[in-house]
Amino acid sequence: MTHSLLTFLFRLTAALPLPLLHRLGNLLGGLAYYLLPADRRRVRANLTQAGLPNHAAAVKTVFRETAKGGLELPVAFFRRPEEIETLFRHVHGWEYVEAALAAGNGLLFITPHLGSYDLAGRYISQRLPFPLTAMYKPPKIKAFDQVMQAGRVRGKGKTAPTSIQGVKQIIKALRSGEATIVLPDHVPDPAEGGDGVWVDFFGKPAYTMTLAGKLAQVKGVSTLFFAGERLPNGRGFALHIRPIEGELNGDKAHDARTVNQNVERWIRRFSLQYLFMYNRYKQPAGAPSAPQD
Repeated sequence: MTHSLLTFLFRLTAALPLPLLHRLGNLLGGLAYYLLPADRRRVRANLTQAGLPNHAAAVKTVFRETAKGGLELPVAFFRRPEEIETLFRHVHGWEYVEAALAAGNGLLFITPHLGSYDLAGRYISQRLPFPLTAMYKPPKIKAFDQVMQAGRVRGKGKTAPTSIQGVKQIIKALRSGEATIVLPDHVPDPAEGGDGVWVDFFGKPAYTMTLAGKLAQVKGVSTLFFAGERLPNGRGFALHIRPIEGELNGDKAHDARTVNQNVERWIRRFSLQYLFMYNRYKQPAGAPSAPQD
């Protein structure tokens, strides 16, 4: 019953025009700004740590953009890939993908929790000639997991669990010349086999996954960062793709720091579309303590 209801609601939301969805996101995000004081404080603190404007209007915009991102999930899960493709008005940097394809390389796509990363991933998947596998942590509500899996595993989309087995699946896909997406600003969970190191993120130690750096070291892999910029007034999206900046050398801390520096650059570019509500500086159970100054 719950699964059927969620599926109905997701399909109904997915059918709404994007401008209407984004207006609804503005309304819900503005309401959440007043109803969630703890999240409001976290957003302001994270903006301050990043050296970005932290006034009330900026914080409220972050809430609104976050709400839009939530409402875009049903679109990513239930609209036909061909329809999603038409939502992207501008694409910058696809030549880097074409160069990797011409070389026969696997493709490691890295994106922070920035803009419409789910829709951007679906767009990329639609244009590739082979499957794209994304690591996926199931939500606690089983019915919600079923809906999300049905939405993600379609077309050329595949998922891998956030576990050692899932990492092996991803590496196999990359070595076969396929593609994967990693969100590097997700705090790894040692209880699930997630490996992390404490390195600076906007000048403050953050427990950072080592997976992105490890995957980038797989032979024959091209590593590209991307962001799905949300355009104003529901006009659609712009996809931005660029190679990772900086050298990776296999050292966990060095590579995690390099990845974080890339993430910081992308966030500064589209700062108010970043998920600043997320507790990026938390210490997960089983992780070592953060270094002290």
